[in-house]
Amino acid sequence: MAEAAGSGGGGSWKRHIVRQLQLRDRAQSGRFLDVVQAYTKLLEKSSLLVHFTEKLQAESFDLQAPRSGRETNGSTLEPGLGSPEALQALKIKYQGQIAEMKGVSGELAYRIIELSKLLKAKECKLQEQKTRLASLSGRISELEAEYQQLKGRAEDLGNGNCARKAEYDVLHERYRLREGELRRAAEKEQELIESLVRKKVEAAEHQNKKNERVKQARLSRELKKATKRTVSIDVESDELKPAEVKVPVRELVELEGCEKLWKRPFRSASATSMTLARCVDVFKGLLDFRLKRGNSITSGSEVRYRSMPICLVTCLPSRVSDVQEAHFSEVNAVKFSPSSGVLATGGADSLIRLWNVAGGRLESLQTLEGANGSITSIEFDPSGCQILAAAYNNAAQLWHIGDYKSKETLTGHADKVTAAKFRSTRLQAVTGSRDRTVKEWDLCRGACCRTINVFSYCNDVVCCDNVIVSGHHDKKIRFWDSRGPRCTEVIPVKGKVTSLHISQDQMHLLSCSRDNTLKVIDLKMNNVRQVFRADGFRCGSDWTKAIFSPDKSYVLVGSSDGSLYLWNMESGKLETILSGEHRASVNAVAWCFSGQCVVSVDQAKKVVLWK
Repeated sequence: MAEAAGSGGGGSWKRHIVRQLQLRDRAQSGRFLDVVQAYTKLLEKSSLLVHFTEKLQAESFDLQAPRSGRETNGSTLEPGLGSPEALQALKIKYQGQIAEMKGVSGELAYRIIELSKLLKAKECKLQEQKTRLASLSGRISELEAEYQQLKGRAEDLGNGNCARKAEYDVLHERYRLREGELRRAAEKEQELIESLVRKKVEAAEHQNKKNERVKQARLSRELKKATKRTVSIDVESDELKPAEVKVPVRELVELEGCEKLWKRPFRSASATSMTLARCVDVFKGLLDFRLKRGNSITSGSEVRYRSMPICLVTCLPSRVSDVQEAHFSEVNAVKFSPSSGVLATGGADSLIRLWNVAGGRLESLQTLEGANGSITSIEFDPSGCQILAAAYNNAAQLWHIGDYKSKETLTGHADKVTAAKFRSTRLQAVTGSRDRTVKEWDLCRGACCRTINVFSYCNDVVCCDNVIVSGHHDKKIRFWDSRGPRCTEVIPVKGKVTSLHISQDQMHLLSCSRDNTLKVIDLKMNNVRQVFRADGFRCGSDWTKAIFSPDKSYVLVGSSDGSLYLWNMESGKLETILSGEHRASVNAVAWCFSGQCVVSVDQAKKVVLWK
């Protein structure tokens, strides 16, 4: 066994087998040693018995010989040496010893027989162990051969791995170089995009200035013509009638965005004529009065000339730029202003916080108060000057940017308001509630102008042209014509609808539902065009929001595990998963209109800016 172990290369498994065999050999030898010792003792006792038997026979012969000699000589036996009584006693004594020795001999013979049987059984077992040892030795030889074969294969694989490692190192170096080139190309692309955007903005500003100069020139010509006419003014009248002022009213209507002309009460010291300077002063006074009264001339010019970001190419978010703990409780809603420079977040602490997004950082600007319930939805008006929010206090709140208190409260719902959106203008809004109604509002009067009754409570609404789209708890998306009383279309989905988002070209609608899928609906055909799903994505709540990218190339949504899932609209495949920062379910996401950054909010009070 030792030789077999030595020939096995000193492996641990060989030494283990040899050690087990040695232990078994010692155990078996110990058992047979007891048998051998018992057998040896039996032999010694047998020899002793034979010796006693021979001695007794000799003594009996010696006793019989003197007595026969004495009888021959005719002499009488001496009483002390060979009397019959003594001989009889000696005979009885020896017969007892012989009987005792026979009993001992029988016991020893019976024990010898038993030990012989046990010895035969041990010999059989020993033979079996020898046979098993021989088979194990053969198995050891086979395993040694297999070990040598595996060792050779391992050496070959090691050599192959070294070659693959060298190839991997070369490829990794090439990848690093290509990645650097890609990064430089992306930076250059970003610079070109920014340069193009700047040029477009400069071109737009130049065109605006040019249009303003043309308009000023036309207005100057009209004013010069007006100075040549006589204007009659009623000194006692409180209002200047439009027919009495011979000025270009059409030009003012164009400047005011085609809104109704307000009447300006004023008095003049001259009752017969107006110079050019006086006419200009009158028009300045008229415009100043309209600004003070809050007429639509200001808002019209703001909407017309407001600088809007242009999204040429959407930049995919890849890293965390900033993290803020924005609210005292979970954050439910987030929205970028149309200019992409201001971000609004709303939470369960009934607050709306405004943030300045600059240099990859979030800087707190303002906190809007006035809502008496959790904020569930936020929306900027087209000009970015007002914020409309839905709250759990059965109402929607309207704020002006810069005011700390709510300007208007839209009451009328009987349950929590889950969504509030502006229509095509800032003077109309739509709200959805859990009281199974959708309401249209006139913000000028702060009154409800239409109520739509639905069979299920509404989770979200969107508006496009004359159509209102609502998503409901009964797994259906409904389309309503604002000019008619009935529902025009119903699209069923397989889960409770949590959010709706319409693309900027108003061609497609994105829905998110509790069956952990996102669906893209073609608004021309009113059918489901694409369905997005992924392993690991779970819709975390009934108000989880999903959005399109500004150029409609991607779809983005947050999951219950804190990850952001982004799909490619063209290929329909999962583009990337952003994870690592959120530790709770992501409630909503927002993509700035310039396409440069993304913001996500979660149930752990966090606001994360991605670049």
